[in-house]
Amino acid sequence: MDEQRAQEIAHSPDMKHVTYEGTPIYIQHVDENNGMARIFPLDQPEEEKSVSVNSLMEH
Repeated sequence: MDEQRAQEIAHSPDMKHVTYEGTPIYIQHVDENNGMARIFPLDQPEEEKSVSVNSLMEH
């Protein structure tokens, strides 16, 4: 996924189906300057982390 699409998803009021390493996630924030996204698994909101936007997959 590219930074622009990740940003669109993060700001969308609709829930999109996005995964990180096969796990459904929620995108909290996208840092377009370094290509990173702040995410957490849908079933574990306390497991927040930063990952490369390139590693996210929209289905």
